[in-house]
Amino acid sequence: MQYLVIFEKAADGTVWAKVPDLDGCYSSGDSVDEAKENVKDAIALYLQDLKDEGKPVPQPIVLKAELVAI
Repeated sequence: MQYLVIFEKAADGTVWAKVPDLDGCYSSGDSVDEAKENVKDAIALYLQDLKDEGKPVPQPIVLKAELVAI
């Protein structure tokens, strides 16, 4: 399963990674690569918590994200 992850640069220079399909699932790191690795762990923990609580695992609904030049 694949989820879209959005990476944003914070004012302090860290990188935040958030998963729009998983409400409240996010992580951070000192670089995009570190944030990417950290958010993989966050997603796995998030999904495991849902399974442990007997809740359904959300299917990804975001199909695509792309930059649009204006």
